[in-house]
Amino acid sequence: MSGSSKITGWADSKTGEFKRGQSAFRSFISKKPGAEFPPEKGRYHLYVSYACPWAHRTLIARQLKGLEEIIPYTSVHWHMQEKGWRFATTDEKLPGAHVGPDPIHPDYTHLRDIYFAVDPEYKGRFTVPTLYDIKQKKIVSNESSEIIRMFYTEFDDILPEEYKKVDLFPQHLQEEIESTNDWTYNDINNGVYKSGFASTQEAYESAIAPLFASLARVESHLASQSHPYYFGNTVTEADIRLFTTIIRFDPVYVQHFKCNIRDIRSGFPAIHKWVRHLYWSVPAFHDTTQFEHIKRHYTRSHTQINPPSITPVGPLPDILPEDEEVEAVNAALGGKK
Repeated sequence: MSGSSKITGWADSKTGEFKRGQSAFRSFISKKPGAEFPPEKGRYHLYVSYACPWAHRTLIARQLKGLEEIIPYTSVHWHMQEKGWRFATTDEKLPGAHVGPDPIHPDYTHLRDIYFAVDPEYKGRFTVPTLYDIKQKKIVSNESSEIIRMFYTEFDDILPEEYKKVDLFPQHLQEEIESTNDWTYNDINNGVYKSGFASTQEAYESAIAPLFASLARVESHLASQSHPYYFGNTVTEADIRLFTTIIRFDPVYVQHFKCNIRDIRSGFPAIHKWVRHLYWSVPAFHDTTQFEHIKRHYTRSHTQINPPSITPVGPLPDILPEDEEVEAVNAALGGKK
């Protein structure tokens, strides 16, 4: 990245539209014989931010597949400044596990140091998640959608049977999941960013309309289902990819990204029920969600949106218990929960 490029200057200067860059590292861990990156315990290190929805995907998949002892991880500090993500220092006490200095490169202060060590001429962005090969000193991938798929299958031969049989991308649902991924990514996962980082009224309004149309589409789908997950009675990739946006929606995206036509807790009852079930009933979703990192990162790192870096106190609580509703919903239901 050039020295003149502002790390938070992501909107097109002419159209005001947010354009997400492509991930630069797209290799794959594979159990096929002769693979450059074979599955091995302790060989890879995952760099994440608890604040980042893309990195959050990898933490959820990692825990669902029982990879905690096979792929260690480090979370960066929530505050992203001109040099990008930095590692927390030993004297900073932040919530969440593994938030501290880089255990692989103790002298590195920023994630960018890893990128430049791998490629001194690197010109891209320094993003999380970053999956790093300790043995070869290479970045395997910084594309979350591909990292989670590596986790689904490529380590199965060294996993206990209970985790080997966890299928997050089942064959009979793959076509539906892929189709859902397409519009969910464009309109919702990335849609909140297109709304939030728009620098013209026209760009903002062109993003906010499909965002809420697609949320209504999710609401209709979930309301028609009798099971707790997006596609059936078990967690799949569709749940993982949608959850990391929805869990951030009320605490951050409603106010910070101006996604305020409706919030989740009072405007989308089926989505609200679904996201709370995942958070409160499936440890991989609960354990990897850190609201302090989420709220402080967005509100204090994006100074082009929030110059004084004031973090709103609400909504309170960050997420409601499964058996509670906001007062407006209770009233609409006649007091029934």
